[in-house]
Amino acid sequence: MAEIRVVTDRFSVAPQIALEDMAQLADAGYRHIINNRPDGESPDQPQSSEVAAAAKHVGMTYVHAPFVGQPTAEAVKAVMAASGKTLAFCRSGTRSVTAWAMAQASEGEEAQAIVEAASDAGYNLSGMAGSLRRLGAR
Repeated sequence: MAEIRVVTDRFSVAPQIALEDMAQLADAGYRHIINNRPDGESPDQPQSSEVAAAAKHVGMTYVHAPFVGQPTAEAVKAVMAASGKTLAFCRSGTRSVTAWAMAQASEGEEAQAIVEAASDAGYNLSGMAGSLRRLGAR
């Protein structure tokens, strides 16, 4: 199973997950999956349609919000719309935690708290603090 990094009690990130991980993720309480990888980014990754089917099979909802570089508005909205315990994944988890940070900033959370939560999960977003404030973070 992929290494899951808990950012908050309701949001975690991970590198690429395997289709076989879905039942274990559901058993761990995850209810929503966000895939931030474009199809075909790597030859060894499952297609979005396969991940969607595996998530549905175990009763989870699924959103494909792919991006490369800065998160798209759709990727940020996918995080904002997620309800219940959510796992977002990409190649390393960095894109997913960045989309989460931008969603939190858009909702007016404190920039330092966002950076610290990401850091506690193993991601250095300190260089984003100014951008987070411009998005609406306190």
